[in-house]
Amino acid sequence: MLAVTGMRRRQRGVALITAVLIVALATMLATQIGFDSALEQRRSSTMLFLDQGFLVGLGAEAWAASFLKDDLADSEQDHLGERWATPIPPIPIDGGVIEGALEDMQARFNVNQLVTAQGAVNAEGLREFQNLLSALELETKWAAIFADWLDVDTQPTFPDGAEDDVYTSQTPPYRAANGPVTSVSELLSIPEFGLERYQRLRPYITALPIGTKINTCTASGFVIDSLSDGTKEFSVDLEGLARQRQERCFPTPDDLKAAFGEEAFKRISARVEDKSNYFRRTAIVTIGTTQLSLYSLLQRDTTGVRPVLRSLGTD
Repeated sequence: MLAVTGMRRRQRGVALITAVLIVALATMLATQIGFDSALEQRRSSTMLFLDQGFLVGLGAEAWAASFLKDDLADSEQDHLGERWATPIPPIPIDGGVIEGALEDMQARFNVNQLVTAQGAVNAEGLREFQNLLSALELETKWAAIFADWLDVDTQPTFPDGAEDDVYTSQTPPYRAANGPVTSVSELLSIPEFGLERYQRLRPYITALPIGTKINTCTASGFVIDSLSDGTKEFSVDLEGLARQRQERCFPTPDDLKAAFGEEAFKRISARVEDKSNYFRRTAIVTIGTTQLSLYSLLQRDTTGVRPVLRSLGTD
């Protein structure tokens, strides 16, 4: 009798443990299903917000294109006192906000100017880039190294150049571009150049077609001074430079001639102008908890304005 009673107790214990395990497994399964459902819902809403943000960004791009087209009809110059150069304050949209700016990319040094249209190293572009690096307190050797990244030959520029023998020894190995680039981020492909140097240099450089001129009405003082060896006329007082640009183009050709001298101005006259054809539209769209950044490189000419390059997240 006692044996039967003990057996029943053990059976009830096993049944209780089994029931607890079933409840635990059911709870874990329900929790996992709930988590997956919430994650899927969040993922779906994020994708929806990103799609909406991209469309809003395209709308801002079209708005900027229309604005630039009207500006071309109204003005023969492009300077920082014009309406297009005013940053756009946050504008409410359905479920979020959009903000951004329109920037003249011909206000920067064009890294593709380091080579000629035939693919050889451009001595004038190399000199200007060296001057810009020096003004920003960076080593001038990087100018020759990046010129070799762009030129079509395989011979390193003496004494600081670098060609495929340097890049194929990296892990993983790769080769030089041997042609114009579409993004200045390719500077990060140079061994030991590093993110810190890149971030210091990035606001002053761009990647545009070879032969694109610098707009001195909008260019940084560092970029303007880099056109002439040893000149620090426009970079010593950046606030004063900004004040003179509030309503007009500065420096004009006469200002450059007075600052650089007649001979130096003749050398750079074919490299500068007071109008621009390339602009970058930055649109930062926030919808809910999702943020999207759309960078659009716009080309403007007498036939209209069109996007030639778009990037998301980084410029």
